[in-house]
Amino acid sequence: MSATAAAAMPEIDETGLNAEEVAKRIEAGQTNAMKDSTSRSVKDIVRANVFTLFNGIIFAAMVLVLITGSWKDAVFGFVIIINTGIGIVTELKAKRTLDRLSILVASDVLVRRGGNDVAVSHSDIVMDDLLWIRSGEQVPADGRIIHTWGLELDESMLTGESRTVRHKVGEQICSGATAVSGMALVRVSAVGAHSYAATLTAQAKVYKKTVSDLNKGINTILKFMTFLVVPLCVLLIWSQIRTVGGWNHAFTTGEWRGAVVSAVAGVVGMIPEGLVLLTSLNFAVAAMRLARHNTLVQELESVETLARVDALNLDKTGTITDGGIAFDRLIMLEDAADVGGHGVAAERTVAQALYDCCNEEQPNGTGQAVLAGLTAQGFVAGTVRARIPFSSARKWSSVVDERGERWFMGAPEVILAALQGDNADILRQVNEYADDGDRVLLLARSADCNSEGSLRHGSAGHDAMGDNPMGETAGAVSADTPRLDPQAQPVALVLCSERIRDDAERTLAWFREQGVRCRVISGDNPVTVGAIARRVGLTGDREPVALDARELPDDIHELARVLEHVDVLGRVLPDQKKAIVQALHTQHHVVAMTGDGVNDALALKEADLGIAMGNAAPATKAVAQVVLVDSRFSHLPDVVARGRQVMANMERVASLFLVKTVYSALISLGVVLTQIPYPYLPRHITYIGALTIGMPAFILALAPNTRRYVPGFLKRVVKFALPGGVATALSVLLAAWFLPGVMGWNITGNDGDLSSLRATSAIILFLMGVFVLARVASPLNSWRGGLVAFFAAAGVIGTFIPFVARFFALILPTGATLTATLIALAGAAVIFVLCLWLVPKAGSILARFLRRSGINI
Repeated sequence: MSATAAAAMPEIDETGLNAEEVAKRIEAGQTNAMKDSTSRSVKDIVRANVFTLFNGIIFAAMVLVLITGSWKDAVFGFVIIINTGIGIVTELKAKRTLDRLSILVASDVLVRRGGNDVAVSHSDIVMDDLLWIRSGEQVPADGRIIHTWGLELDESMLTGESRTVRHKVGEQICSGATAVSGMALVRVSAVGAHSYAATLTAQAKVYKKTVSDLNKGINTILKFMTFLVVPLCVLLIWSQIRTVGGWNHAFTTGEWRGAVVSAVAGVVGMIPEGLVLLTSLNFAVAAMRLARHNTLVQELESVETLARVDALNLDKTGTITDGGIAFDRLIMLEDAADVGGHGVAAERTVAQALYDCCNEEQPNGTGQAVLAGLTAQGFVAGTVRARIPFSSARKWSSVVDERGERWFMGAPEVILAALQGDNADILRQVNEYADDGDRVLLLARSADCNSEGSLRHGSAGHDAMGDNPMGETAGAVSADTPRLDPQAQPVALVLCSERIRDDAERTLAWFREQGVRCRVISGDNPVTVGAIARRVGLTGDREPVALDARELPDDIHELARVLEHVDVLGRVLPDQKKAIVQALHTQHHVVAMTGDGVNDALALKEADLGIAMGNAAPATKAVAQVVLVDSRFSHLPDVVARGRQVMANMERVASLFLVKTVYSALISLGVVLTQIPYPYLPRHITYIGALTIGMPAFILALAPNTRRYVPGFLKRVVKFALPGGVATALSVLLAAWFLPGVMGWNITGNDGDLSSLRATSAIILFLMGVFVLARVASPLNSWRGGLVAFFAAAGVIGTFIPFVARFFALILPTGATLTATLIALAGAAVIFVLCLWLVPKAGSILARFLRRSGINI
């Protein structure tokens, strides 16, 4: 390979590093090898998901119950396995994605060492190596250009600018760019972790867990309950030991086992274990639903973030446009000379000439777009006597048709500058179209096919773009360099534009209706980007405000103030994209960012939600929480709607779970203070919780809900849960305090009487659970009413099934016990209604008192 490559390379004086110099640099570690330290290890992921506060509390409670031998009361512990498994699988998937993160394509490259051109692997490049960069290759390391033969780089993956950049001798080029034409010899100035692409990669690889407002709220509840659980658990065990006659008697008779089980009943009830599990399951189900719509969710918690997004930063290329170019139309110039007739005939002649100019062996993107557009109109290749292919150095191409007329096509400013006469009006027209976001080409005609640079230079031009491996000469103008005919006559303007996605306009309209502020952030010219934003109705009827990012302030807070009045930003650098996200955060916005280039990776990582297109760079997809696999911008409304469903429904069911936490804490406190046996068993709370909280909550969590998220999740959940929790606690405690006296039960000395009390308390607990479920599921005039009725009936039916009744220690009251139970149930219903009215009022009075005392809540 090296011999063939060497034969194709131009002759140069530089010999490059010798073997000894290369060896020294390898020994010093100055190679392009990358250290693969991406995401957290499997060990760290397992440890983080297993050793959580929630798991610790539930596991300790389960062990205590198992020690007593009452395994039926320990079934609540299975939730640890399910919840931990979901978390581990999710993060392992994210780890695999992050470990594949790579901006640079690892392939062999050609370097000059010891006077020879040799192929080495990507990782074997060393500092100060002379590196050949050829058309189609990716720049593997940062370097400074020593020689260039018309090198042009596509740096869009690094800078966001969709145009190619022509570099000169002495200029610095960065790793990650791709050579689109020409070639260059480059001296390597940074390798490995110090290169530009590696720096971006390293920052993008830093593991970042999505912050979930829902999980934060749940963790706050868990942390608060921890302060209660530990002392209450100790106090409960102490109080339950006291109720069976003290420590000596408890250990002598074995009644300590029942005391421990009773204490655990209080502890388990205080922990909303089902809520943690349901949150993970709901996120997973939402992710699976989105996957069916070609939307990959890489972190489950990001589904919830979707509901809170109020600022969406859009990358133009790949999001609003699909990255391609479309031929719009041909505009005949008014003062053009007659061309092959008049009217339609003249336009067809010009269009044919345009087709022939673009019909090269390897047309560029614009040429391909023109060919596609004209082919659709029925045009086919005509007879071409001579051709000068398009060159990005000249900015024009030329053909001589069968009639001997010569046609020039290319950049208007270049062609017009070479023509005689005053063409200011045409240039003004060109600028007007450019301001509207169009890419404008000019077609000119020369009747003299023997003008300078026609036939003879056509072949030379072909060689420059075709067989000569060196490409063009480095921009020099020699006697053989093709030139424009100054006598040529401008004939027509060719309008092309970036191809706008057909779903962009309606998708942006949806976001406007939902109150989400959209901004377009691009590396392209702000005028061009602004014109595209206008065409897709970014701001509706209002004219979008565009700004050049070079005018943005460096101060984050000043930047935030500027952004409030800006809709479109052009010429944005990667660091500025990240700063824009940070600035929006200072104004408490929840920011989503879309992108497809490596230049977007840092901003996507900084945003609350990073959304990558399916055709994005690997680095960009790896750091994004959501990937639109088929790159369809129109999926975003579905994504946001799914997030809103999760958040709104989880708020609903979180209230359901927190009711259990409130009443368990209050009942435990009442038991400790009054020294009574705990009024129900852990298995009671497992049975009742499953029917009035767990299973209904799962169904409610998956129900349709498009309510927009409003901040204040935890406050609303607590406000909803307090009345139901207080009512339930009062009903159970009042029954436990007064029923034994009314019924003549000896609950401290007779196990049968204690079982009767616990069975009655379980029935009261079940009734209150149904009341709370009905309140959460309201309105009940649809399937929700049927849901409540079904689970209420299921709870009652379960008591008539012998196996279920024995396993969960359910007893149907009879005789006087039935009467007492019915009275207790009626009292519980009255208490529930009163608490719904009194507790919020008491809370408002307390809040006003605290505010007057200078305490903010």
